[in-house]
Amino acid sequence: MRENFIKDIINEDLKNKRFTNVHTRFPPEPNGYLHIGHAKSIYINFTIAKEYNGLCNLRFDDTNPETETQEYADSIIRDVKWLGFDWQDRLYFTSDYFEKLYEFAVQLIKKNKAYVCDLSNEEISKYRGTITQPGIESPYRNRSIEENLDLFRRMKDGEFKDGSKVLRAKIDMIHPNLLMRDPVLYRIKKASHYRAKDNWCIYPTYDFAHCISDALEGITHSICTLEFEVHRPLYDWILNELNLHHPRQVEFARLNISNTVLSKRKVSILVEKKYVDGWDDPRLLTIAGLRRRGYTPSSIIRFCEHIGVSKTDSIVEIELLEHFIREELNKTAKRVMAVLNPVKLIIDNYDETKEEELEAINNPEDPSFGTRKVHFCREIYIEEEDFCENPPEGFYRLSINREVRLRYAYVIAAKNVVKDESGKIKEIHCIYYPQTRGGNAKDNKKIKATLHWVSARRFIEADVYLYDLLFTKRDPEETEEGKDFTSNINPDSLKILKNCKLELSLKDAKVNDRYQFERLGYFFLERIEPQTNKMIFNRIVTLKDKWSKIKNEKRDYIGCR
Repeated sequence: MRENFIKDIINEDLKNKRFTNVHTRFPPEPNGYLHIGHAKSIYINFTIAKEYNGLCNLRFDDTNPETETQEYADSIIRDVKWLGFDWQDRLYFTSDYFEKLYEFAVQLIKKNKAYVCDLSNEEISKYRGTITQPGIESPYRNRSIEENLDLFRRMKDGEFKDGSKVLRAKIDMIHPNLLMRDPVLYRIKKASHYRAKDNWCIYPTYDFAHCISDALEGITHSICTLEFEVHRPLYDWILNELNLHHPRQVEFARLNISNTVLSKRKVSILVEKKYVDGWDDPRLLTIAGLRRRGYTPSSIIRFCEHIGVSKTDSIVEIELLEHFIREELNKTAKRVMAVLNPVKLIIDNYDETKEEELEAINNPEDPSFGTRKVHFCREIYIEEEDFCENPPEGFYRLSINREVRLRYAYVIAAKNVVKDESGKIKEIHCIYYPQTRGGNAKDNKKIKATLHWVSARRFIEADVYLYDLLFTKRDPEETEEGKDFTSNINPDSLKILKNCKLELSLKDAKVNDRYQFERLGYFFLERIEPQTNKMIFNRIVTLKDKWSKIKNEKRDYIGCR
């Protein structure tokens, strides 16, 4: 990891002997799947720990039984492992600290630093005041320590209804930071916890549990995103009042990416309203979605490394993320030919009984990939869009009496077409020039276009999912009055192409293999349907790297450091 302000702080702490070691943690809430923003946090916490020969824990801050599930916890463990990070034996759950957290709350009550309050959530919010107006003390603020201990115990025993009482810290109702105006530490929630089951009916708030969990685990640097900066005084207050080990909280800017949403709440809306097919939909930038799309852990880590660590919020263009997977696959993916929207092309002067094996290059970036054989015969498939009967100016692909080259094969010229009853072209008839086999130019004549193709005699069929941006606008929140972010969903974010024609070499493809379909993009074999044995490929990214163009525009909002 490059030098940054977090490492500067750690270096200062080690130099001044505030800490003698580095111990970080990645503390997700199991209330949804992780996304690319979490990948940045995972990268920062685990990488910093490794660079300082320290430790990094994985801890679930699971304090809300109403939103957290085992499914989400399992998905988080799976995602962190897939990214390549190892917490060894340091897997922790805040729910394992519930008894200790209760005891710490009792300590605050005994110090007269916490009290049971009967105000509703709405009343607490109203009493809190505003930035310009001081708060008003709760009428229950001056209950005796004995009464508060009794009420808090009875809360724990389940005597009171949800929302009827909370435990609040007794700090300062005129504090300039609204979060310090007697914040809630515990609330009643008679809901079953995915791990603690029905053992508890009161649960600590995130702010109360998080800092104590850090302290109990010996964390030295609590690295979190910038929205927690305003929570830091409460983090410090709780630890100081309880006289616990005191980590240092350090905030960095969260990751924002164009043409998508990363908020768990918004992703949950997309899932619940079925705009997407679950948390792992490949159009989402959840880690599970990126994995299904075909991204590699290494490309995501390089992206996180490149954008760096900043204290200033910014938007990173999604094309930069695409750039890193494209750059990797350009070096590592085997080239093959696939026709996604096929139309049959018949070479009239080619022997019907003849069939050739032509040599094709597997990856021009790396000669060690070698070559393969592709089958050629009289009838082949080409892309529909590679032929135009009445071509516009600037169209250089196949048309009547125009010559093009077939990749690895021959130069051909179209002569006529056969159409069906609706007028759609079903066959293109051509002639070929035998002397141009393998790419030799016909009579040294320059050919302006080279087309990919697949033998109509030897091929396999597959379904191909073409994924695109989920939102049409760079900022999905820019909406017309009365509409929400879902109004900017791209109606063409997914196109499913059935029975595409792929070259025969792909019969040996395995799930999770990645290929470059020549001229079309990079594709990922996500699965093979068990009943039909049909392969399902996802398009990861197109071939065109848009990042260079965006970068050259020198927009002020693409600064990532």
